[in-house]
Amino acid sequence: MRTISNIRPNDRLALRINDAVAMSGLGRSTIYKLIDSEKLRSVKIGKRRLVIRESLESLLLEAR
Repeated sequence: MRTISNIRPNDRLALRINDAVAMSGLGRSTIYKLIDSEKLRSVKIGKRRLVIRESLESLLLEAR
């Protein structure tokens, strides 16, 4: 049975900033600039900012 605690990072719909940095190879400041310029979608839940995985993947594919 799949529970929240055993979902692998590759299956997550949203990523922590550090995970987005590791996945993309971009720097933290670049990730935040992309969020601020609305080129990268994110959500804020409580104090945590999460990057929408699909948005990050699309951005990286478009940059090819």
